[in-house]
Amino acid sequence: MSETARRVYSLQRFRIVVALLSLVFLPIVIGASFLIYQYVRYSVLVERRLHGERWQIPSRVYARPLTLRPGLVLDADGLVKVLNGLRYTQRWDAPAASGEFAIADGDVSLWPRPVPGGADEPLLVVFADGRIKAIRGSRPGKGFAEQDLEPELVTYVFDESREKRRRVQYEELPTHLVQAVLAIEDRRFFSHPGLDPLRLAAAAVRNVRTESEIVHGGSTITQQLCKNFFLTPEKTYRRKLQEALLAFVLERRATKEEILELYLNEVYLGQSGSFSLNGVGEAARAYFHKDVSNLTLPESALLAGMIQSPNPYNPYRHPQRATDRRNVVIRAMNDAGFLDQDEMDAALAEPLLVRSRSEDTTDAPYFVDLVRTQLGQRYDPRDLNTQNLAIQTSLDLQLQGLAQRAVENGLDAVMKLVKRKDGKRPQASLIALEPSTGGVVALVGGRSYGSSQYNRVTQARRQPGSTFKPFVYLAAFEAFFDDPALPPITPATVVEDAPAVFFFEDKEYIPQNYEDKYFGYVTLRMALAHSLNVATVKVAEMVGYDRVADLWSKQLKIGAPIQPYPAMALGSFEATPYEMATAYNVLANGGLKVEPLTVLSVTDERGKTLEEHDPKPPERVVHEASAFLVTSMMRSVINEGTAAAARAWDFRPDAAGKTGTTNDQRDAWFAGYTPDLLCVVWVGFDDNTPIGFSGSRVALPIWVEFMKGALAGMRPKYFKVPEAHVVFVDVDRKTGQLPGPETSRVLSEAFIAGTEPHDDGSSYLISPTAASPAARPPYAPLPPD
Repeated sequence: MSETARRVYSLQRFRIVVALLSLVFLPIVIGASFLIYQYVRYSVLVERRLHGERWQIPSRVYARPLTLRPGLVLDADGLVKVLNGLRYTQRWDAPAASGEFAIADGDVSLWPRPVPGGADEPLLVVFADGRIKAIRGSRPGKGFAEQDLEPELVTYVFDESREKRRRVQYEELPTHLVQAVLAIEDRRFFSHPGLDPLRLAAAAVRNVRTESEIVHGGSTITQQLCKNFFLTPEKTYRRKLQEALLAFVLERRATKEEILELYLNEVYLGQSGSFSLNGVGEAARAYFHKDVSNLTLPESALLAGMIQSPNPYNPYRHPQRATDRRNVVIRAMNDAGFLDQDEMDAALAEPLLVRSRSEDTTDAPYFVDLVRTQLGQRYDPRDLNTQNLAIQTSLDLQLQGLAQRAVENGLDAVMKLVKRKDGKRPQASLIALEPSTGGVVALVGGRSYGSSQYNRVTQARRQPGSTFKPFVYLAAFEAFFDDPALPPITPATVVEDAPAVFFFEDKEYIPQNYEDKYFGYVTLRMALAHSLNVATVKVAEMVGYDRVADLWSKQLKIGAPIQPYPAMALGSFEATPYEMATAYNVLANGGLKVEPLTVLSVTDERGKTLEEHDPKPPERVVHEASAFLVTSMMRSVINEGTAAAARAWDFRPDAAGKTGTTNDQRDAWFAGYTPDLLCVVWVGFDDNTPIGFSGSRVALPIWVEFMKGALAGMRPKYFKVPEAHVVFVDVDRKTGQLPGPETSRVLSEAFIAGTEPHDDGSSYLISPTAASPAARPPYAPLPPD
């Protein structure tokens, strides 16, 4: 062969070799470059999530500390639930260190964590009849009047996704929970590099056989975390490849313990009302009312079994299916070597024990919504969801539970009374607060938060009806201070309760008493106690409708301004229960306006205080003497008036209150307070159709049940009499005059100093009505019997 031919042959061969090498290595280079690019890309994503968003924990909402005391309505199960909420560790013998508790013979022994003024030794809490009977120390004969616990975590502030989590660290997870998850989800988790070839091969065979676009799982825990934490849940080959690469990257950026911790904080475990439960910490609280560290082996197995498919294995809806799935996990733990035969048999024999659903009571969702709304006006919503702020609130979880049960029981009773063909169910709301601080201690916005997140305490504007009447009398008493030359109106002033026509702007207004009953001449105390409509409108007319409206809108500054007309005196305008509680708190505080309060303080994760409630001196909006006279009159509502059933139901504390029923019985109210606690209850239908019953029939029972439980074990207190401007004079209960020979019943009546009756027998009677809208009805001496 010639030299030329050899050169041509060599060049052709070279080109062929280059082409073949290109065909072989170019895809490898391109693929390697692509993989390197994807690896770097996903490394950045993983790094950002692991060291950024992973630690962006939502803000924590805390309730105020629970004070244990003899008489408190709380049983052993309730205290155990509280201690689990405080993350106390349960022991089977006796607590050996602070933060531990044990249960024995129906009582609870606990070693409380250090709190100011608290015990520094183990305590035995003894129960009887659903209440705390005694709190005993470790030494014989040593008792404690009370013991404060720490503030309890209520919930994390949730975002629009409505996912609830309770963050736990790997060290807090019980060993049997970790073993249960590994046994059923990924036994080789601690040995594989993020992908399990055996599981992938088995899944690939299933995918080929089914010939479907849906990829069957061979996912490891790491892959599942990548799917939940980094990717969308779609099942495609592309997403599976992304998941595998992310798992490979994640295993090189985090330890196995960190991956498992993230996984068990992210995994979806069912629904609690309108919320999704994410993570074993929240699931342990929802299903067992326990801290995750106190879960038993069967309980851990149930949660591990629910990971695969939470809704079909929901223990509330499908208890047998959930039990079978739990037992599959227990057997898997035995097969994996985590349990011996005896341990497996004992766990399989355990019944399925889940606690009742409690999203309304344990988390006070309507209250948390209110806190979130209020804080959202002062903080960036993203900060609330990511910055791990500690929000201390006024909420009392013990009272919140009592409030929720009272509303549920009350509505169950109303359902037996109300028969509606359309199946619509009545609703109720309750707000309770401490008068002196304004702290909202309990708030129930409706029958069920899971069914409706509409907060009827803050959002439902309804007519207050007769619950407004005390403010008509308050305006009458305030008039004396505004113009001492006016003839005074007092609780002993007499008015004729009889049918009457009132004129306003050339229009007639003809109010009627409840059930069309009239009492003739009555004192104002009796008029308010028995909620007499005509008598109240006469007082408003005499005082001036504008004066009554200004008291509500300008002095008390409650809600939107109301218009001065006769029907206003009977509460024919709209207000929310929240606004009514604000108004009644003025009376409870002797004329001082203390706004309702929910947030006490906000601190960041470093302990720096971002805001703290500063209890400034409250504004005086009405005179103390005027407010006391109204409180005194409202005591008669409960003692002998429209709310006298409260005493028949064994409600004993000194209290003042007022029933409320609107036109056509559309709304039923009761608002009342003691020196320590104020509560407003509303009952009605959301569509504003009549409930058909009075406030004393359907709202008062809820109020009484809540107040009896809330005040149980507390020392009785009485309303404080103002040091100035109030005098007491014995008067005839019927006539309001000084007692005479024919007086049969005497009352020590309260008067603003200077308005009390005198020996000349002068008292005052409000005339039936004015002759014209411009005329002010004159006072007349009370005629002799």
